[in-house]
Amino acid sequence: MKIRTKGYIMGAVASAAYGTNPLFALPLFGEGMDSDSILFFRYLLAIPMMAALMLIRKESFAIKPSELPLLAAMGLLVATSSLTLFESLRFMDAGIASTMLFVYPVMVALIMTAFFGERLTMRTLGCLALTAAGVVLLYRQSDGATISAKGSMLVMVSALAYALYIVGVNRSRLKEMNSLKITFYALLAGMSAFAVRTGFGEHLFIPCNWQMWIDVGGLALFSTALSFAFITMAIHYIGSTPTAILGALEPVTAIIIGVMVFGEHLTPRIVCGVVLIIAAVTMVVAGGAVSQRIKAAAHYLPRLHRHSRG
Repeated sequence: MKIRTKGYIMGAVASAAYGTNPLFALPLFGEGMDSDSILFFRYLLAIPMMAALMLIRKESFAIKPSELPLLAAMGLLVATSSLTLFESLRFMDAGIASTMLFVYPVMVALIMTAFFGERLTMRTLGCLALTAAGVVLLYRQSDGATISAKGSMLVMVSALAYALYIVGVNRSRLKEMNSLKITFYALLAGMSAFAVRTGFGEHLFIPCNWQMWIDVGGLALFSTALSFAFITMAIHYIGSTPTAILGALEPVTAIIIGVMVFGEHLTPRIVCGVVLIIAAVTMVVAGGAVSQRIKAAAHYLPRLHRHSRG
């Protein structure tokens, strides 16, 4: 299988797997489990899964002392993104939260412009306007009621933390590190953060029946180990642009689960908001790739013309 084909498959699997968060998290909330406890066990179970993958692929666990702060920072960003997303599910439908989370590629574009000198084009500005319009449609329902402002703020924090994680992986020394190793240590740092937040077990809600353990295991396997490992590998194989495009599967998966499993309402207004946000973000991430291909073609054609004349 070609590397790019493998990368596309991994990106698609990662996005769809992350979209399963509500499928496992909402029943745990229904049992009275809090976000910190859910995420502690989610990371705790995901870490040995990642370790097993590393052993199977004979990857080294060794890291340099200078890499430890970066890995810890990536872990805290992932933990922050997970925590704020889970907390937002207490205030809004899972499908809407997951769709609003999908603004993270736009945030990546803004971060790259502000801190790495990338030019903010008219296309990006237009996409930002489309994204804002989509969020407004999601924010105000057809009956005039609005979704929770607190929930919306939590999703935006989650998206920002995820955007910073993507930039951090691509714009630091971690870019050359094995993707499984990055994921393993990021999860280890994240679990440590939730251990602190739960008072090292003092305030930890332990799953008390087999169904709760299945849900925690599903979170660990699908939306954590598989998702984080595959998205990091996809970035290495095909780059951040195609991987971000495939991120459209995240809200689509969450919306399907919300409607089919939890009976969430899918109104025309919500559909329009989802379409606007996905279209805007896809334009942002796809536009750069198209521009690069046009520039490459423009550079190659004169050479081809000279060759044909010669």
